[in-house]
Amino acid sequence: MIDKKHIIDRFTSYVTIDTESDPKSESTPSTEKQWDLANKLAEELKELGLKDVSIDKHAYVMATIPSNVPHKVPTIGFVSHFDTSPDYTGKNVNPQIVENYDGKDIILNKEKNIVLSPDYFEDLLQYKGQTLITTDGTTLLGADDKAGITEIVSAAEYLMQHPEIKHGDIRICFTPDEEIGRGAHKFDVKKFGAEWAYTMDGSQIGELEYENFNAASADIKVHGKIVHPGYAKGKMVNSMYIAQDFINSLPRFETPEHTEDRQGFFHLTQIEGKVEETNMHYIIRDHDKEHFEARKKVMLDLAAEINGQHEKEVIEIEIKDQYFNMREKVEPMMHIVAIAEEAMKSINVKPNIKPIRGGTDGSQLSYMGLPCPNIFAGGHNFHGRYEYVPVESMIKATEVIVKIAELTAKKYA
Repeated sequence: MIDKKHIIDRFTSYVTIDTESDPKSESTPSTEKQWDLANKLAEELKELGLKDVSIDKHAYVMATIPSNVPHKVPTIGFVSHFDTSPDYTGKNVNPQIVENYDGKDIILNKEKNIVLSPDYFEDLLQYKGQTLITTDGTTLLGADDKAGITEIVSAAEYLMQHPEIKHGDIRICFTPDEEIGRGAHKFDVKKFGAEWAYTMDGSQIGELEYENFNAASADIKVHGKIVHPGYAKGKMVNSMYIAQDFINSLPRFETPEHTEDRQGFFHLTQIEGKVEETNMHYIIRDHDKEHFEARKKVMLDLAAEINGQHEKEVIEIEIKDQYFNMREKVEPMMHIVAIAEEAMKSINVKPNIKPIRGGTDGSQLSYMGLPCPNIFAGGHNFHGRYEYVPVESMIKATEVIVKIAELTAKKYA
């Protein structure tokens, strides 16, 4: 159905364009280089014959695969992001093609002795005999989420070339800055005009997700007092020790490395300190809304308790909500999950319905009025040198998009 070489060529043409986003930038997109791929995608969609192709001043690319049925069908959408994570460099990506993977170690970089091994990454073994695309060990790959973009463009191309497959209007959108939490911030839901959508931004084949973390950030400033250490008794206040007390007072095993499934956590992502001042950044995550609110209160109460042990306030804490669990918005429309599940089963993909231990554009879009579950894009080990994607998974994801379009039209016939 979907040509393998065509998928590989399209994907590699996208990942070799550097689109790393920058959390320190206040512009949208956060880096100018994201325009390179955004403009390429807009032109490609025009060449494929899609309608209403647009690219706005913030680099959001939108287009329509027009309906080819006489009856009214809800307009649905598919969304992916073209930026890559600033966690690891996306410059000079050199994708490697591994044909007929034999289940053994893959040498990513012989010179630097960088090996992708199933002894550590056990998921590799489920792809024996398939074609893998890996990094060369010096960059990330960018399957998050250029695999999703590849799949959406390829599905659009297939539907335009096969009018015998009946479907309603299908909207697609490619967004900047998802990796820094801003992918939906300037998404024009009204312009998009879909009743619901799917982000193609999951990991391994079969994933189907409509739950994600509730998320907040916490910025903590600890104030100390510096005096000469030789004369410090009763006078010096070391902010780093106070910060250490704060860290050690949080539940030790409620951190990312000790949690899974729906378990939430506190995660210290950054700390920088001197005697006079220490700054810490935390992220707070939980699927359960009550537990999420309780976690925020734990941090606020702890700051108040430590402040009460000192003559002056030594801790300032600011907690900001980032996004919420989309389950609340998707559950009233569970038929949209059921359609995706049926689409997977019809092409012999076993659905793996589970919560996301993170967030996607879809979580924010759901709260903006666009219910938006998440579907697998196929990649593994995102945001680092061990990232890879099986080509067969991208082909299946493309087929899922086509089948969702077809099933939606049938259900509303």
